[in-house]
Amino acid sequence: MLAHEIRAKVAQGEVSPLEVAQVYLERIRSLDPGLGAFLTVNEGVLGEARALDPRLPLAGLPVAVKDNIVTRGMRTTAGSRLLEGFLPPYEATAVARLKARGALVIGKTNLDEFGMGSSTEYSAFFPTRNPFDPTRVPGGSSGGSAVAVAADLAPLALGSDTGGSVRQPAAFCGIYGLKPTYGRVSRYGLIAYASSLDQIGPMARSVQDLALLMDAISGPDPLDATSLDLRPRFQEALEAPLPSLRLGVVREGLSGNSPGVEGALQEAMAVFRGLGFSVKEVSWPSLPLALNAYYILAPAEASSNLARYDGTLYGFRAEGEELWRVVEETRARFGLEVKRRILVGTFVLSSGYYEAYYGRAQAFRRRLKAEAQALFQEVDLLLLPTTPHPAFPLGGRPDPLAMYREDLYTVGANLAGLPALSFPAGFEDGLPVGLQLFAPWGRDELLLQVALAFEKATDRAFLRTPLGEAF
Repeated sequence: MLAHEIRAKVAQGEVSPLEVAQVYLERIRSLDPGLGAFLTVNEGVLGEARALDPRLPLAGLPVAVKDNIVTRGMRTTAGSRLLEGFLPPYEATAVARLKARGALVIGKTNLDEFGMGSSTEYSAFFPTRNPFDPTRVPGGSSGGSAVAVAADLAPLALGSDTGGSVRQPAAFCGIYGLKPTYGRVSRYGLIAYASSLDQIGPMARSVQDLALLMDAISGPDPLDATSLDLRPRFQEALEAPLPSLRLGVVREGLSGNSPGVEGALQEAMAVFRGLGFSVKEVSWPSLPLALNAYYILAPAEASSNLARYDGTLYGFRAEGEELWRVVEETRARFGLEVKRRILVGTFVLSSGYYEAYYGRAQAFRRRLKAEAQALFQEVDLLLLPTTPHPAFPLGGRPDPLAMYREDLYTVGANLAGLPALSFPAGFEDGLPVGLQLFAPWGRDELLLQVALAFEKATDRAFLRTPLGEAF
């Protein structure tokens, strides 16, 4: 049963918020030991469900929250040993808005440490496994949230997307994942990786469920100076007629797709033509180079953001009497991938290298955005794969550069600040395949309108895992 269907049954009195919470809590206890989606399960959720007003718009809907989004009084680790016992004294705006509408935080999900990874193997605690094949990765860094939704351990989830961390695991796990326009969802309470790129995004098994989440979490926030004054109208947009649209297919520089991904792309193009879209190939010259710029800019911001973890204010603190020894031993608890990105970021910001690397990457980012703006004068939406292949085996990317290339198709949306939606589009050898749509700045609702039309045309409201459903 999908989230909007559960919501309707709660509103009609057919099921209570407590009964919903009990079903999902038992399902997590039964299935999650083999999947590793959750780092923390909210054992107090039954008491919260009993106290809920069933008339609230999201009453009784369990939501899994990525563990780099802070929750007051509930452990928030960011997948790192440095925050292993951190109990935040405040709440992320997105979480507070969900709770105000009656949603239940069922637990906190696993992730690559501080969001730095594409497989959820870089968690400091344990890897997460793909519900379609437990020998394969779920993607990352929001792999725990993707698995929670795909395995129906929660009907809804929040992730975060810095370079594809909502969309790539959504594709690997056969669900929907939206990277909103930068600023559309408040970042207050999101533990920073790269502040100019980070964005909280929803994950669900249907477009209607994404709309439910986005109407709840988006909108301006006085606690986040980068939030946009754009009012959410996602469910309303799904009821509006779909206009005739121009769809541009980006192929330039994006080669090496597996047969299943290429087949899904061709099939999707045919479906969109059948919906009355004009479909043509377009050129975005800078997109193939976006990955190079991303892995300069994101580590640079990370090296600055993660400087706060020095053992002096919060989180883990090493024992010692000399300040620098305490700082050194505290920061030694960072995982290998986090250390690697801090070192890269510190290097590109250092004297003598700043303009050669960071300055040029920023100039490239401006060019990428300008090309996107020009492209959206020619077409209304862009279509491209989310990933060049389905989920790879656990341990299948030991080379860091090979892991970084997993973000090839996704980082462009983050660098340009554009909304992008990954949607399930087929299978290859029993594993899900995802495609993604990019829209102009602020046109997030249009993405959901188009995805819903595709969903109805292909009868792919969601792809069922072998684990079945909670309801």
